[in-house]
Amino acid sequence: MIIAMNGVTGRMGYRQHLLRSVLAINEQGGLTLADGSRVKLRPILVGRSEAKLADLAAKHDIPDYTTDLDAAIAEADVYFDAQVTQARVKAVLKAIEAGKHVYAEKPTAETVEEAVTLANAATAAGVKNGVVQDKLFLPGLLKLKRLIDGGFFGRILSVRGEFGYWVFEGDWQEAQRPSWNYRSQDGGGIILDMFPHWHYVLENLFGSVQSVYAKAVTHIPTRVDEQGNSYEATADDAAYGIFELSGGIVAQINSSWAVRVNREELVEFQVDGTHGSAVAGLRNCRFQSRAGTPKPVWNPDLPVTHRFVDDWQYVPDNGEFDNGFKIQWEMFLRHVLEDAPFPYDFAAGARGVQLAQLGLQSSAEGRRVEVTSL
Repeated sequence: MIIAMNGVTGRMGYRQHLLRSVLAINEQGGLTLADGSRVKLRPILVGRSEAKLADLAAKHDIPDYTTDLDAAIAEADVYFDAQVTQARVKAVLKAIEAGKHVYAEKPTAETVEEAVTLANAATAAGVKNGVVQDKLFLPGLLKLKRLIDGGFFGRILSVRGEFGYWVFEGDWQEAQRPSWNYRSQDGGGIILDMFPHWHYVLENLFGSVQSVYAKAVTHIPTRVDEQGNSYEATADDAAYGIFELSGGIVAQINSSWAVRVNREELVEFQVDGTHGSAVAGLRNCRFQSRAGTPKPVWNPDLPVTHRFVDDWQYVPDNGEFDNGFKIQWEMFLRHVLEDAPFPYDFAAGARGVQLAQLGLQSSAEGRRVEVTSL
């Protein structure tokens, strides 16, 4: 199977999609299908810099690379896009018009109109389509889903999420994210980046999102780019959101590139229910049952001697967890080759873009915004 991979010279496209997914699938002998047969993958590396592509191809003994997107699409069975968001719609539409199956990073577009256009075009062309929703396959969230499916929580009341870390400004220490992330004119901003993630996490684990109230902030107004030049940060680097879900569940999620980490992992979700609570991160998930819940009493005049963190237990692994990106790649390719189920299509991607757009609207207008069906 030939896969044209566009955007693999970027950090995410290279590490997670090429190295830890496509090449890892080949290293295990290929993709295993339902009948026991195996399919090897042949990547064509696509990008704008021939020198970078050549270096990458030589490093991993990949014979095919090109800066000619049209030629790569023509040869491929599947087109994959991990470019910057601004370049995605045009390239994906080319692949759809050529009758190719398409898999893409999120967000699928910068606006909901463009995201819906992609979903409709893929449906009309009859091509298989999928959007990356990697957080669903994190060990911590898989353990959390195990608790949900087992009825551990009783009635779920609320979800509280904390995501983020300090991204250095780029002056006295190099920034660990690209500068375009902080320019709205280049498709940057934490809402456009993270709200599509939060949408599929909330939708798949807890319920559909009914409304959003968000506050977007640019805490660091000036940053330094890769060339050492100062620039104005025109995109939000933090967002504080409240999401009302079906079933009366309320979710609050803080997202920030201007926060210092004081938690076990870079992202954590606390879920509280009538029968128990849990805190899930990237890899771990801790829980506390109703019977094991302590009875705190508020008394600011006395020091707290009880260690509340000791009242939580860890959900056991009970199995091995593969790379989440690789798991979803395998699911999508089986969807293409043998029509196996794959619910994470461009329509799901469009709903994620919609939540980001409504979040920005909510922040600009200072009000709660309802989420309507697309």
